[in-house]
Amino acid sequence: MQKAIAVVTGASRGIGAAIAKSLVEADYFVIASATSESGVAAIKDTLADNGTAFVLNLSDKESCQAFCKQVTDLGPVDVLVNNAGITKDTLMLRMKDEDWEDVIETNLSGSFRMTKAFLKGMMKKRFGRIINISSVVGAMGNPGQANYCASKAGVEGLTRSLAQELGSRNITVNAVAPGFIATDMTNELTEDQKQLMMVNIPLARYGEPEEVAKAVKFLASDDASYITGQVIHVNGGLNMG
Repeated sequence: MQKAIAVVTGASRGIGAAIAKSLVEADYFVIASATSESGVAAIKDTLADNGTAFVLNLSDKESCQAFCKQVTDLGPVDVLVNNAGITKDTLMLRMKDEDWEDVIETNLSGSFRMTKAFLKGMMKKRFGRIINISSVVGAMGNPGQANYCASKAGVEGLTRSLAQELGSRNITVNAVAPGFIATDMTNELTEDQKQLMMVNIPLARYGEPEEVAKAVKFLASDDASYITGQVIHVNGGLNMG
């Protein structure tokens, strides 16, 4: 019997890599993406016979189309995890148009493109799990990240709207909003920024990628079949709104 297929974008490292691994553990065949051939090779080494990977540039429509064809040639998609994202942090007065556009295009428009591409197959099967990766800053904001915060707030709006559109087709749409997780992205923060955030985290530590992956794994499971339109915060109490 063929395994169900789960797609995870941006899975070469950090949270994406942990999500891909957790879905393999849940017996999915995982098809992942990376922005480079070296990233694809790393994913393939990790997944072995439990999945595969292809290059994807979410800001490029042709790249998205090529990736989606490679995926659908392997079979229908049951689970889509829109995880890939970028940051281009700077204060608004210094932010260039391309800094804004690149982040919105990848983080928000990329999620739109991936979802639309696989939606017909899910509707035909009358089954699907769409899980978007947002961020705690999508709800609370963060200085120097107006583009990133806006993109993640947009992802949460997209999540809620699609949940209302697709519920009657037995397709659930949820988001997971990580707080400050120990990844390459958070390592780019200055020590002052890290200390400031730590003071505001009741659990007094950064999260681990695997803790985010467990939330995604749950939302992809039958145990979450009556959950849709929700944003699950995995942030150690940083934001309780």
